[in-house]
Amino acid sequence: MKLDKYIKNCYQILPLLSDYKQPWEITEDANKIISKIISNLKSDDYIINGSVAIHKTAKIENGVILKDNVVIEKGCFVSAGAYLRNGVYLAEDVHIGPNCEIKSSFIFKKSRIAHLNYVGNSIIGEDVNFEAGSIAANYFNEKEKYIELFIDGEIIKTGVKKFGALIGDGSRIGANAVLDPGSVLSPGKIIGRLEHYDQVRERS
Repeated sequence: MKLDKYIKNCYQILPLLSDYKQPWEITEDANKIISKIISNLKSDDYIINGSVAIHKTAKIENGVILKDNVVIEKGCFVSAGAYLRNGVYLAEDVHIGPNCEIKSSFIFKKSRIAHLNYVGNSIIGEDVNFEAGSIAANYFNEKEKYIELFIDGEIIKTGVKKFGALIGDGSRIGANAVLDPGSVLSPGKIIGRLEHYDQVRERS
């Protein structure tokens, strides 16, 4: 599955991702990937503290928790109360709003996660906007089933129980919308406010 079909510049920004055939393999390996990225960063440009690297131009407000492997690139802004954990990469000029939780995810340039959002085990393209309260769910709590993706009329079995979303460049997620685990959004996709994006429904 070609990631650059959804996120045009992903391999230029993170060449390491080209080693992976499937997006869920990337999020499953997020800690390892972030650790490799940190080992190659120039300490002159970043403040590196153990497994966390923050570009010197990024702004991190008080009360942010950065846990495990996290890289925050040039020009990013992370608001008070945000919680980033278990392998998170923020490309240049990403904005994370107050009280958001981001887990095992890669968010590309100029994307905005407004406030009170959860993004789990996901890959988010460039210039994507999550309005307040929207969720990229990563686990079927009520079913504990393996995640399946529906792409180009084909069901793809991932073999993993946790995968959130692959969201193409320029997509828009409305306030309080919920993306089912395994959601795949083509570039420019719009999800309405309060919408439940259910892939089972999309198949029919």
